[in-house]
Amino acid sequence: MRIRLLCCLPFMALASCETVNTTQGGAVGVDRSQYMFSALSSAEVDQMAAESYNEMLAEAKAAKVLNTDTAMLKRLNRIADQLVKEVDHFRPDAKSWNWEVNLIKSDQLNASCMPGGKIIFFTGIVDKLQLTDDEIAQIMGHEIAHALREHGREAISRAYTTQMGTQVIGSLLGLGDGARQAADMAVQYGLTLPNSRSNETEADLIGLELAARAGYKPEAAVTLWQKMARAAEGEPPAFLSTHPSSSGRIQNLQNTIPKVQPLYEAAR
Repeated sequence: MRIRLLCCLPFMALASCETVNTTQGGAVGVDRSQYMFSALSSAEVDQMAAESYNEMLAEAKAAKVLNTDTAMLKRLNRIADQLVKEVDHFRPDAKSWNWEVNLIKSDQLNASCMPGGKIIFFTGIVDKLQLTDDEIAQIMGHEIAHALREHGREAISRAYTTQMGTQVIGSLLGLGDGARQAADMAVQYGLTLPNSRSNETEADLIGLELAARAGYKPEAAVTLWQKMARAAEGEPPAFLSTHPSSSGRIQNLQNTIPKVQPLYEAAR
């Protein structure tokens, strides 16, 4: 009986969600239906993201590390302008988002695009990896894809349904703290992490297409992740990571490049 209920947990957790399609499939065919918590709107997530974004910028400005490299900022804005022109192939309403690019001086190998189109790059990812414009376009396209697909809203929805599911199964089975922790782990590795890896793969593919449509070389996706793999230390196994393994990610991108190569040729 307990095993049967545990197996039903994902379905119980999704009961308060609705099925949505945030983007069109594009040439790369990203068409997975997404489950979103029905009481959480895109506008609410955008507002939460905007508050976090503004706090980050305020902290960077106070530390005098915001937009200090004007040449790199200009470079990022130029690439962003080209990519944003292509977002309507996946999501027409995104063209009207209030897109913005900011640069923080930091050794971090990181970049992000928050819901609503707020892009942040850290100087370390460009400088340490010696990125070309084509490779920057791949990272930026990847991060833009997360925003287009509303992966942030999806992650919040998963967190809510996961919490709800473990509480329900705990009360049904009378679980103690140790058993409830085991149930939490079952939900994490059986529901949350596979979806997170799926989101990363979707962002890879959509980013690849956005960059190709904007005239950036598809092969740069491969060289980018090769550089990232060399920079990574102690990478966890793919099964226990929210990111695909570097080798798996590179292979998937290589398999998809033929689908977007004609788009790149047309954009040149």
